Amino acid sequence: MALVSNEFSSAEQLTAEFAITITELLTQAIADKGQATLVVSGGRTPVALFQTLAQTKIDWSKVVITLADDRWVDVSDDASNDKLVRTHLLQGYAAAASFITLKHDFSSAEEAVAACETALEDVQLPFDVVILGMGEDGHTASLFPCSDQIEQGLDLNSQAKYLAVQPTTAPHQRMSLTLPAILASKNIFLHLVGESKKDTIAKALKSSELEMPISAVMNRATVNLMWAP
Repeated sequence: MALVSNEFSSAEQLTAEFAITITELLTQAIADKGQATLVVSGGRTPVALFQTLAQTKIDWSKVVITLADDRWVDVSDDASNDKLVRTHLLQGYAAAASFITLKHDFSSAEEAVAACETALEDVQLPFDVVILGMGEDGHTASLFPCSDQIEQGLDLNSQAKYLAVQPTTAPHQRMSLTLPAILASKNIFLHLVGESKKDTIAKALKSSELEMPISAVMNRATVNLMWAP
């Protein structure tokens, strides 16, 4: 479809402007239908954004927050995206938001797929705001090109919203949204910082979807790139 590039002079400017955009979209969704949904990703890049959103005064009690993916570790583990969100986003004003975790009490992610699907049943789709990250290998959410599950995750005919993934180039089993679930979104953002990530995007635009899964999203949706050096 399209990649809409928004470039900022610094990560600080990106954070400030992006937080305004997100809160405007969430506020509009609440006004239109009484509920807003925000899907976020993990890593170091969104921490400042989370902290800024947490101190932004909107009606967070009508916002549902969930994750694009998470590692299959305990929620107290520093590798947990669940912990990241609870520590940096579900604070301040945003503590009033509802949070749907991807981590359930099963020994493996495969066993928890049904529980994740059930937890999402009461959420109005499409998602209002989805914020994706991207690895140097072109993976997004936990749709890793190295995994045996990548074709399943990119299958547009799949009715599944979640997929258990075992990367071979990164630690931990994962729970991830599937490509169809990601595409069921009104606004998709790709939040990146650094020249290397910009180079990866340029490469992904010329690569196959199995080689660099972020291209599968960009090929089928309008993706708003939020980038700073």
